[in-house]
Amino acid sequence: MKVYRTNKLQEFYTDERCFITEILNNEENRDISMAKARVAPGQTTQRHSLKGIEEIYYVLQGQGIVTIDDQSEHLTQGDCVIIPKDIPQFIENTGDQFLEFLCICRPAFEIEKYKVLGE
Repeated sequence: MKVYRTNKLQEFYTDERCFITEILNNEENRDISMAKARVAPGQTTQRHSLKGIEEIYYVLQGQGIVTIDDQSEHLTQGDCVIIPKDIPQFIENTGDQFLEFLCICRPAFEIEKYKVLGE
């Protein structure tokens, strides 16, 4: 058994226009990673894709609209969406509080696989 103590993790702001806390992303577990993302009210993240990485969002609080390729869907607390590998995506916070969600990547997230696309 391996337990990861996550109570001292640092949140940071990214060029993607959101706050990220990496919960699990290490050399021991290259098949999966997990982070918590927070998007401010009225903010939209960069349109991007992840080369060879499937991503799953699980909404913890708030509401927004996720756009995957050319399809958009409203998300709220408790919703889960799977974003296929290599597909353009972004999320907009349409509420009046932070939109907070878990990002689970398979295989694990690597910044080199992050591709910024046009707005």
